Amino acid sequence: MEQILLAIDPVAITLGPLTVRWYGILIAFGIILAYFVGQREAIKRGLPENFLADLLIWAIPIAIISARIYYVAMKWEYYGANPGKIIQIWNGGIAIHGALIGAVITAYIFSKKRGVSFLKVADIAAPSILIGQIVGRWGNFMNQEAYGGPVSREFLEGLMIPNWIIEQMYIQELETYVHPTFLYESLWNVVGLIILLSLRKVNLQRGEIFFSYMIWYSIGRFFIEGMRTDSLYLIGELRSAQVVSILSIVIALAAIIYRRMKVRPVVRYLDVEKKEKKKGKQK
Repeated sequence: MEQILLAIDPVAITLGPLTVRWYGILIAFGIILAYFVGQREAIKRGLPENFLADLLIWAIPIAIISARIYYVAMKWEYYGANPGKIIQIWNGGIAIHGALIGAVITAYIFSKKRGVSFLKVADIAAPSILIGQIVGRWGNFMNQEAYGGPVSREFLEGLMIPNWIIEQMYIQELETYVHPTFLYESLWNVVGLIILLSLRKVNLQRGEIFFSYMIWYSIGRFFIEGMRTDSLYLIGELRSAQVVSILSIVIALAAIIYRRMKVRPVVRYLDVEKKEKKKGKQK
């Protein structure tokens, strides 16, 4: 009989009544890592030193709240009947698309108030967003959530992934192994991160690194979402994440085309750096 090892404990530390879960640790680590990567680029691109830190003070809590609102809205039939559970976020129930929507709106308003181009900020932040998502998906791994449909152990071994990942993909309640969709999305985002960092070396029009993030992430999320068993649904079998992914791709492509055809003067990602180099040579 095949021996199944116990799943990894999702709780990292217990101090009396205080419980610290690996999910929270990984999310926090992802945010910190994303901040330092973004801060380095922000300074390089001429943003005020405290700009990103000040933005995150607002963006993080708003993103969490909007992620919860999105999740509750998609499951309103349940939460409408159980309103007392709406605020019980500690029992799980947030959606990345809700967090992204909240964070983007916050960044737009914050940038306008500080007199900084939102698209400039978005271009700088795009790789950092992916970093947060890459690390964050491993929080789902620790919780044994955001997984796909049943597969055999032989299938997982054929993916050439470590045994400790394979063991964690055995869900005791289902008595079966499942698709590690968290891993698929994390790896898809790693490739996207490499692409976005490479695009920084290309003098694209302002906003196009961020729009490229929207397109890349949405393509991967659309297909991976189709494999998941915990999707949020709009109507019937219409998965909300797939609808948002399609809308994101259309909006990003439309924005790139429109700005290339209509927006003048053209501002490009590396323009400021080139101007500063010219000034340095003139001196």
